[in-house]
Amino acid sequence: MSAHVIVLPGGGYEVHAAHEAEPIVDWLSGLGLEASVFRYPLNSRHPAPLAALQTEIRRLRDKGADTIGVVGFSAGGHLAGLAALAPDVDERTSVQFAVLGYAITSMETETYRPSQLILLGEDPSSELRRAISLDALVTPSAPPFFLWHTAEDPYVPPEHTYRLAAALAADNVPHSVHVFPHGPHSLGLAHGAGEASTWTRFAASWIGEQTGTRTPHGASARG
Repeated sequence: MSAHVIVLPGGGYEVHAAHEAEPIVDWLSGLGLEASVFRYPLNSRHPAPLAALQTEIRRLRDKGADTIGVVGFSAGGHLAGLAALAPDVDERTSVQFAVLGYAITSMETETYRPSQLILLGEDPSSELRRAISLDALVTPSAPPFFLWHTAEDPYVPPEHTYRLAAALAADNVPHSVHVFPHGPHSLGLAHGAGEASTWTRFAASWIGEQTGTRTPHGASARG
């Protein structure tokens, strides 16, 4: 089985956060996984970022990847979730697992309005907001998810992760959820962030289950 992991850095759909890009690829490579950063279109209306990501997924399929995973942070986590949960995708654009860090999951809340303005414009309809809210897109056929967040996140509250986790649970979709008590937004690999730094160890084991590969014992990110 050939697996490839696409890394989607955060940045509010305005920029690509450097510490959530190549350092994440380096960590995944250390687990023996093929991985790459995808710098999706910025300051673009939906569905441009999703369409670009789906084109990248098809490209990787054509190169021989039969298992595609996505690892996304904040806005990149939202895009990762959209790709994993997009309705009516064909086999070539499907995602087999998703890892979301402190992701924006709902466009129905007022959280992090700048991202909503970029993706949806001023005064989007309730139908449009719901159409790109991850919790509203979950179905029983959704792929497995690994979610992590911090309870103190001031920009994207953990409510976003709880909403998605509840939807996954309601449809019996396999998932793992970790909400750590302390830590700001945009932690990336979370070096020196106390308990939150253990997310990489949990995720390494979980990704190994999804890809059928064995990760190094106790694998975590090293600074």
